[in-house]
Amino acid sequence: MTTEQPNLFGEMEALKENHLPDKEAKEVIALTNFLPLVKVEEAYPEINEYEELWRAAQQCEKCRLRSTCRQVIFGTGNLHSKLILIGEGPGKDEDIQGQPFVGRAGQLLDKILQAAEIPRHEVYISNVVKCRPPENRLPNPDEVKICKNWLEAQIRIIKPQIIVCLGAMASQVVIDPKATISKIRGRWFSRQGIKIIATFHPAALLRNVSYKKPTWEDFKLIRDAYNEAKRCPPLL
Repeated sequence: MTTEQPNLFGEMEALKENHLPDKEAKEVIALTNFLPLVKVEEAYPEINEYEELWRAAQQCEKCRLRSTCRQVIFGTGNLHSKLILIGEGPGKDEDIQGQPFVGRAGQLLDKILQAAEIPRHEVYISNVVKCRPPENRLPNPDEVKICKNWLEAQIRIIKPQIIVCLGAMASQVVIDPKATISKIRGRWFSRQGIKIIATFHPAALLRNVSYKKPTWEDFKLIRDAYNEAKRCPPLL
């Protein structure tokens, strides 16, 4: 079952089309944010190409995280993917190798994707924050606020049909700031034509094996939705 989320997260109030010329109506639609509480004017609306966005992110020094990490870990995978997986932030292995989800949690994610018959190279994978927090601590709210503008732009440019939130932080950034993973995991949400689901972060499975069964149940739902999306025409 899919839960539609119209105007729940501070998105711009929809304007009636008969009050606007067609050109103005299109501009209003283009300026509608996807992530809760993001201001579209701060989410790089002037950038429409992924490579340009990637280059801009490499130069970002808007928060303290950039000064303590080796490099910006922006994302990896198929830029035309119908499926995006979003985690929390890079860890030590990711900071060294320059790719998201390559440590122990990433290796487990690879196994889950393989079991679900979702090739990793077909999907796009990123994190809420793009720089490793010191000692793998949780990103601070001000760091998340700054960095989720990059995520907003990634979603706008890639145009996925499905977003998978891995863990509580991704769920709070993408679905609802008050979300708790234990309550919303395994449920489908919908916003702007994109299906969204949350499940446990692979790192949580390494700490608590009891999360493995519900995570696998979630990924069976993701698998089925992904297979259906691949049969459908791309979004305009």
